[in-house]
Amino acid sequence: MTETPPDVAAPDAEPTLGPVGQEIVFENDRVRVWHIRLEPGEGQPLHRHEHPYLVVAVQGAKNVVQTIDGARIDADEPTGGVVYRDPGAVHMLTNVGDTTYLARLVELK
Repeated sequence: MTETPPDVAAPDAEPTLGPVGQEIVFENDRVRVWHIRLEPGEGQPLHRHEHPYLVVAVQGAKNVVQTIDGARIDADEPTGGVVYRDPGAVHMLTNVGDTTYLARLVELK
């Protein structure tokens, strides 16, 4: 399922945001760990990270991040790769490759 960002013509309207991943697999007072799985062509809903986070690619894929303001960022994530990202940006992730993407996203509370 590939989604496109909502129309941003009305800047005062708050978009409906989805979850960061499909399932929380661990949580305590310091971290929350999400499971993410995207089949080729599948995308996450528009969402926002409220905390800094790490993405660990269990099975890498060719992904694209699209921000609510329309920016498109190539995000190739190789198997075993780890990236750190700051919180705040409203965006979605789409697997544009031909392999299944599996990741653990670790939010730092």
